[in-house]
Amino acid sequence: MYTRFFKRIFDIVIAALVLLVFSPIFLIIWALLSIANNGSAFFYQQRPGKHQKVFKIIKFKSMNDKKDKEGNLLPDFKRMTIIGKFIRNTSLDELPQLLNVLKGDMSLVGPRPLLVSYLPLYSEEQNKRHLVKPGITGWAQVNGRNTISWDKKFEYDVWYVNHISFMLDMKIYFMTFLKVVKRSDISASENTTMEKFVGSK
Repeated sequence: MYTRFFKRIFDIVIAALVLLVFSPIFLIIWALLSIANNGSAFFYQQRPGKHQKVFKIIKFKSMNDKKDKEGNLLPDFKRMTIIGKFIRNTSLDELPQLLNVLKGDMSLVGPRPLLVSYLPLYSEEQNKRHLVKPGITGWAQVNGRNTISWDKKFEYDVWYVNHISFMLDMKIYFMTFLKVVKRSDISASENTTMEKFVGSK
């Protein structure tokens, strides 16, 4: 009953309330990023959702598009803007994903939506992470986020799918709040993002 009905209601109500409360901050970040990124405040990318249905995720853009002499994008840490680093460390870059939640593409809690190019690389067990809607936060995020291996992250994702409940979601909400306040497990290295997934060994 919770996963089929009440979880969606919680998603809509909480996402709408958070957007309303944070709307002034949302507008300030939008304005600052528009300046820092030469007019580009948002980052859009195709991601697989429930049952691998692809949707367009929206985030605040924490990095600019500066390139080297050969036309290749510079490393992440060289493209990270000051405001971008701040919103990444405080997880405010995830705020626009509340719009994905309201649209029904995502849930507040669930496995993080990863790259479409990863789909052929998952094992049958790992692919179970797509049996539910992806989330803004999840069991893997409150148990290490970018500091754990891909295999461990997928293990946590599948565990969540198999144990999803109202109480578990409440626990993840609380743990996420603590993580954000403490600003822990933000990034695994100076590259600011995890290494690409190349398949399990």
